[in-house]
Amino acid sequence: MNLSRRTLPSLSSLRALEALDRLGSASAVAKELDLTQSAISRQLQTLEAQMGVQMVLRHEKRLSLTPEARAFAGEAREALGRLGQAVVRLQSGPVGGTLTLAILPTFGMRWLMPKLPDFSRRHPNVTLNMSTRMTMFDFAREPFDAAIHFGQPDWPGSDHLLLKHETLVPVAAPGLLAGATLRGPRDLLKLPLLHIQTRPGAWAEWFDRHGLPQTQAIPGMIHDQFSTIIQAALHGLGVGLLPDYLIEEERATGQLEVAWGAPIEARGSYYLVWPNRRTHDPALRDFRQWLAEQAEPEDPLPR
Repeated sequence: MNLSRRTLPSLSSLRALEALDRLGSASAVAKELDLTQSAISRQLQTLEAQMGVQMVLRHEKRLSLTPEARAFAGEAREALGRLGQAVVRLQSGPVGGTLTLAILPTFGMRWLMPKLPDFSRRHPNVTLNMSTRMTMFDFAREPFDAAIHFGQPDWPGSDHLLLKHETLVPVAAPGLLAGATLRGPRDLLKLPLLHIQTRPGAWAEWFDRHGLPQTQAIPGMIHDQFSTIIQAALHGLGVGLLPDYLIEEERATGQLEVAWGAPIEARGSYYLVWPNRRTHDPALRDFRQWLAEQAEPEDPLPR
């Protein structure tokens, strides 16, 4: 595509437009971009003059975007995100490429990290960068090539690879269980229960599958990561409903015991997800092919 300088607006004006759409005020844009509000206003005026279209609505001292400008800002945001990722890859510049991965902290630490030395041995020229993300995000806005995701394979605009199903087990420290008489699921409600913030319905699902549906919210401490729930359970603060693969060592050494009842398979699973446009990236392809060897089969038997 051959575009003249007159066709393409400046990066600074695009950044100002994108930030105004996202933040909603010129003062917030000025603070984020470390500019004065008058400089932001001039950049937007220059953009309007170049495009030949009114893009900014001015109400006294307040700025907002026209509907058409908001749509354009969304396109600009995606383009700026891709440009930022390209800059990172160019600057890092390893022979085998760079893969920037968003991971779930506890899953990354307990399941992925022990396996990574094998990937490094097989693909020594691929540089793997990782940061934690707890929830879904827009690949166009974040500098990630792929992410490890728990839930359903429904990440918009992406492909996926199943990594692992999850089995949940109610466990607690032996000291907490020593003074409790647990004959059924109802008795578990007498103990403090530990909840994971990202799966607020996990305990309700467990009780439902054990024949005790809950019509009210289940009280208990809420944590944002499994790693802190494990520590809370180890110190006798409550019963944690935890993935079995995360607590193999604690159960083997007797630090945690099953409180009561059978484990259940979670409704979600762990997936590697990546944007469709990155499917043929060499570094991502190598990582994906290697990870497929570590993953569970799509339909393990028995389930």
